[in-house]
Amino acid sequence: MNSSKQKFSKDIIKLKNIAETCNTIVERLRKEVLEGFRRRGGVIGISGGIDSSVALALSIKAFGPEKVLGVMLPEKDSSHESEMLAKELAEKFGVKTQTEDITQALEGFNCYTRRDEAVKRIFPEYSPENYKMKIGIKQNPGNQNLPPIFSLVIVDLKGNEFSKILPINEYLQIVASSNFKQRCRMSMLYYHAERLHYAVIGTPNKHEVDQGFFVKYGDGGADIMPIGKLYKSQVYELAKYLGIPESIIQRTPTTDTYTAVQTQEEFFYQMPFHLMDLIWYGYENSYSAEEVAIALTMEPDEIRKIYMNFMRKHQTTAYLRMSPVHF
Repeated sequence: MNSSKQKFSKDIIKLKNIAETCNTIVERLRKEVLEGFRRRGGVIGISGGIDSSVALALSIKAFGPEKVLGVMLPEKDSSHESEMLAKELAEKFGVKTQTEDITQALEGFNCYTRRDEAVKRIFPEYSPENYKMKIGIKQNPGNQNLPPIFSLVIVDLKGNEFSKILPINEYLQIVASSNFKQRCRMSMLYYHAERLHYAVIGTPNKHEVDQGFFVKYGDGGADIMPIGKLYKSQVYELAKYLGIPESIIQRTPTTDTYTAVQTQEEFFYQMPFHLMDLIWYGYENSYSAEEVAIALTMEPDEIRKIYMNFMRKHQTTAYLRMSPVHF
């Protein structure tokens, strides 16, 4: 290890000065939006999740509650808990809200029909009235160096789960159909932003940006992303400092995209965020697998496999982070 580098430990990504970090983000938000974009405030989609909650609280500190609009964007597959928590958040910070149900827009795009067509090709018995569905991800059991395997899971009314490997064509159709949801939300946020002469405040954190866990021109479509450089653990640190309701802090991060309940860990990350944060830091900052393994009481080979998975995700999702090519 380079002697100038800090020794790797479980505390290596903890914020050294939370107040200073908060103030730095708030000042940058204020400068970019008010001076750079010449907009009067911020519009943000709130879902009852930790990331959008922290982004909202930071925006309120930057512009004041009267210059921030929280937009709730439910659709028929959304969890009712999401809207309930979003309302609790808005009441806590005294910010105005707007509820926009995007179900009819999604039906106009045939979002649900296109998705269900692909599901039925795998499970002919599937119907949205009798089953819920989700996509899962598992590491290839035969060879850890191969890309993960996606599976389709349907859940009947009794709670019984049925799972099958998801072929690439059906996987792509289900994801493409589901992405209408994020893109509809982005369009509605920009409607309100343009109506009010505000900027759209994005909510992705560092892992979502760097590993590609966002929809291009969907939740990745924003004017500024105040937590885009923060690890999930750091977002939680800021949440406690900013006074985010405990009900939101204690909530397990979910995708809230498919009809069956699904965590972000299950769908994409494959490990708890507090562990992923540390290993990702080690990967990005060139710590050896041995150094990280010692601090986390893991095997070096396991860390190397996770490093490889990080590299694969970052490379395969590079397209999502690209700006349009201009000739």
